[in-house]
Amino acid sequence: MRVAVTGAAGFVGGNLLHQLVEHGHDVVAIDRTASPHAPEGVRWVQASVLDPEAMREALRDVEVVYHLVAMITLRMEDEVAWRLNTEGVRTVARAALESGVRKMVHLSSIHAFDQDLVDVIDETAPRSERPEIPVYDRSKWAGEQELRKVIEDGLDATVCNPTGVWGPADHGATLSRLNRLAHTAARGRMPAFVSKAGFDLVDVRDVATGVMLAAEKGRTGENYLLGGEFAPIIDAMRLSARAAGKPGPLVALPIGALAAVMPVLEPINARLGSDVLSKAALGPLFASPLVDISKARNELGYSPRSMSATAEELVEFFARSGRLGTRRR
Repeated sequence: MRVAVTGAAGFVGGNLLHQLVEHGHDVVAIDRTASPHAPEGVRWVQASVLDPEAMREALRDVEVVYHLVAMITLRMEDEVAWRLNTEGVRTVARAALESGVRKMVHLSSIHAFDQDLVDVIDETAPRSERPEIPVYDRSKWAGEQELRKVIEDGLDATVCNPTGVWGPADHGATLSRLNRLAHTAARGRMPAFVSKAGFDLVDVRDVATGVMLAAEKGRTGENYLLGGEFAPIIDAMRLSARAAGKPGPLVALPIGALAAVMPVLEPINARLGSDVLSKAALGPLFASPLVDISKARNELGYSPRSMSATAEELVEFFARSGRLGTRRR
């Protein structure tokens, strides 16, 4: 079957390409540049998801399209991110409908749900609409709404919302945010981290499997949360350090104390050109919502792996790719 992937050179896209090829699909990879780490046989198309004609041409004779393109930012306002995350969804969806694509799977985000308002997030939870929410979160929800307009016109599309994505393989020039943290821990350079700050972490390979299951079994217009395992982030960092034979983090900092000094730390951090210590970056950790993935389990047959397995295999990837020295056991 011929399938297309937008954002194919990205973190999730690269892992999805490998799984699609392994399943024998004819894959059209759509991105601004080709990835040297893609499997053989993938046909690359350089095109913008904001160009309707280019999208219609790229989706010609395609049966299933996976839309992964998104711009992640912690800014409160960003016109480029808003346009890419909303208009980009609409353009690809319209092109899919007009090109006769049988199924579209849109990769949204857990951030499309307002994580401050509930203790447990499921597919019925409140959405990211409040103006004080970062633009990424609001744009992901707005993008889903753009998709629904095309669904009403006849497109068969399903939405997947992954949680905190990490794991191998990550060939980006800059590692994903969670993988950067795990890499720092695996190098033994994270003596301390916040305690009791939890989040649901999902292996990138499970996200790739989840969207493929959604293409096969997902119901039209439905959302499916693709989560993994909820735990304090410090636990994931300790697992990563242990897998590399390194100590730490040994010191657990109270999350409440960090919240109290955030008004002081955030502007200092911003002047240093970093967004690590910011309300937007740490907001989900302060909220620490649980994520109910029972709908994806029951309807799609989705079954994510454990956090410990991901940490071990991620560190193995770091070592194989030359990002670590010799591992000590």
